Amino acid sequence: MSKENHPYNVLFLCTGNSARSIIAECILDRVGSGRFKAYSAGSHPKGEVHPFALQLLRNTDYDVSQLRSKDVAEFEEPGAPEIDFVFTLCDNAATEVCPVWPGQPMTAHWGVPDPASARGSDAEIAAMFAETYRMLDSRISIFHNLPIASLDKLSLQKQLDEIGQSSSAMDAPQRAKEATWSDQQR
Repeated sequence: MSKENHPYNVLFLCTGNSARSIIAECILDRVGSGRFKAYSAGSHPKGEVHPFALQLLRNTDYDVSQLRSKDVAEFEEPGAPEIDFVFTLCDNAATEVCPVWPGQPMTAHWGVPDPASARGSDAEIAAMFAETYRMLDSRISIFHNLPIASLDKLSLQKQLDEIGQSSSAMDAPQRAKEATWSDQQR
């Protein structure tokens, strides 16, 4: 898979597009360094970004001025960016229904618990958002470090699926190293 002189377009999908996918969009846009352009959307968008997500992102020096909750239909319209990767972030364990993406992009499920449904004190809810950020940052770091252009489609799909099973930041350097090593063996 190769995109010379153009970034890979990545769409993060969840149900409400108020927390997980918004956070993932911000993380990848920051680390993507022109190699990736991130987008986010929801199957049933809430219509606003969750206040705890906004606070977390502000506290980590992200520009939140352009963030908004979007419907996935925006990416199915004429003139929408051609998407190369779609990652669903819905947490299957919470029995959420994940949107299905039509078309030909590479897809993977990276289930993450929904911090927008967290209950408790402000500190407990903020901690849930922080954990969501940590999990997404770890997975996006692995993805960002994959040698995408030199992996065949089957190997790339395997790596994307494995990233979705990752929960520890400790996994990130090892998975990137393994992907590079296995690619060099071809």
